[in-house]
Amino acid sequence: MNLFVFGLGYSSVHYIRKHAPDYDSIAGTVTTEKRKAELTASGIKTYLFSDEGADDGIVEALGEADIVLVSVPPGEAGDPVLAKFALPLTRSKRLRKIIYLSTVGVYGDRQGEWVDEATAPLTTNARSLMRLAAENLWRAVAREGKRSLYILRLAGIYGPGRNALVQLRDGKAKRLVKKDQVFNRIHVDDIAQAIAKCVARDRSGEDLLLNIADGHPTPAQDVVTHAANLMKVEPPPVIDFETAELSEMARSFYAECKRVSIEAARFELGFEPIHPTYREGLQALWEAGEGR
Repeated sequence: MNLFVFGLGYSSVHYIRKHAPDYDSIAGTVTTEKRKAELTASGIKTYLFSDEGADDGIVEALGEADIVLVSVPPGEAGDPVLAKFALPLTRSKRLRKIIYLSTVGVYGDRQGEWVDEATAPLTTNARSLMRLAAENLWRAVAREGKRSLYILRLAGIYGPGRNALVQLRDGKAKRLVKKDQVFNRIHVDDIAQAIAKCVARDRSGEDLLLNIADGHPTPAQDVVTHAANLMKVEPPPVIDFETAELSEMARSFYAECKRVSIEAARFELGFEPIHPTYREGLQALWEAGEGR
């Protein structure tokens, strides 16, 4: 079984590190020569693919792939992967499954209410609107080529190198407090688990949309406080969101509030988070040496 990954980034490389033995060959794309050299040295056949162009070998590698994992975000011009490779993806005689990593951001602001896969997307955020459009494009391509498609809408990602322990150590953690605000999150281990369960599924031609989160939405300040307790340091002072000086990007994250259900992933995949809340996730990261 061969894997091709569009976008060898944080989540997809973590998946590969855990599941490389499942494949006969693994190939994928990066955007820089430096990253290409790093991943090639680790045994991944790597190709350059960016706004500047694409390596010639990608089409041939796609033709040999059984599974395609897509972790490249769309842009204002649409989905860059489909703009360049829709035809070989459709014509491939070997490709069986496409797994597309999307975002729970497409649901928009629900004022703290629960959402599931049947909830109509209501986002007004430009980045999430582009994701929603890309999901529909991938559905069309998968349907035309009669491939199984798994769209995984991911919550906020944390894991090694990207967590409140590291932020505290580096002096970058903040305890912003906005009344009734919660965030959904997912440990990168559990993203890898969800991808692996999609790969293992033995059903042809299905179109499955699943939310992937830990199922326990939590205020952001609680995560920082717990991280500080693990490190036995004083947490940063509480800052009122309404009076905080924040960038537009930072403020936009607090513009939406929802609680994301993962019951469909439990039912369809047998998905059960390895790290069921931020507490277990941070504990495992602390024990692995994060934040020291």
